[in-house]
Amino acid sequence: MKINEILNGLKKDLPAVFIALSKKETPWQAKILAALTIGYALSPIDLIPDFIPVLGYLDDIIILPLLIALILKMVPKEVMEQCRIESNGLWEKGKPKKWYYSIPVILIWVIIIALIVKAFI
Repeated sequence: MKINEILNGLKKDLPAVFIALSKKETPWQAKILAALTIGYALSPIDLIPDFIPVLGYLDDIIILPLLIALILKMVPKEVMEQCRIESNGLWEKGKPKKWYYSIPVILIWVIIIALIVKAFI
């Protein structure tokens, strides 16, 4: 299996992970990780900004697929199959506009900036 096929499969699973958040059969640990993953994917703010050459996109290429793969292992297979069926065409009109998913990433950046400021003062 080529890396391209794996990444495309994970890209298709992102809407299914989004739907898995609302399923009662999904373990709470997977829900927390899924919420953070969806928030990171939808957030306009990355841990490493995209304008930084190579590293900016490297975090999206590595972090998101790893998080999605981990969530897929945590969610029961039957639930994930149901979510995949429900997610067909979910984001055809664009990504959901839920700004509050970016809160964890913003908090991480605030903590990093505060630590840097504290180190120099």
